[in-house]
Amino acid sequence: MTYKYFGAPDGATAARVPISMRPEELGGDELGQGMYTKVKPETMAAMVLTGIEGIPPHKVPPLELVVLHPDYAVVRLPASVVEPLRSANEESLGAAAFIWSTVPDRRGPRDAFVIYQMLHEWQDFARRCQESGHQLYCLVWP
Repeated sequence: MTYKYFGAPDGATAARVPISMRPEELGGDELGQGMYTKVKPETMAAMVLTGIEGIPPHKVPPLELVVLHPDYAVVRLPASVVEPLRSANEESLGAAAFIWSTVPDRRGPRDAFVIYQMLHEWQDFARRCQESGHQLYCLVWP
């Protein structure tokens, strides 16, 4: 699976993902090329909510499905995930990375520094989205 995080002003705009294009050809969000990663949006949400907000992993709410198509899906990351990420300070990001690196029985990176770097990238991207009046979405492409 490939996950592309991107900014869009609303769900209708985010839903207009061309069916015939590969993710690397989509580009087109106004914030640049977006962010590609192998980390699921559910995992990203859990990292933020568990590490920064202190919510147990099993209580992380589901993401909002914008489009479900046989070839792809688009989900919106809710404000309950994006706001704490945007406003987190260095200590919070470091603590979140450490906490998430110790969560048992999960997939994704385990090294706290790698997780810290990812959270920083997502934070920067989330801030750029906010400055542009965009929300944070993720395209899930097999």
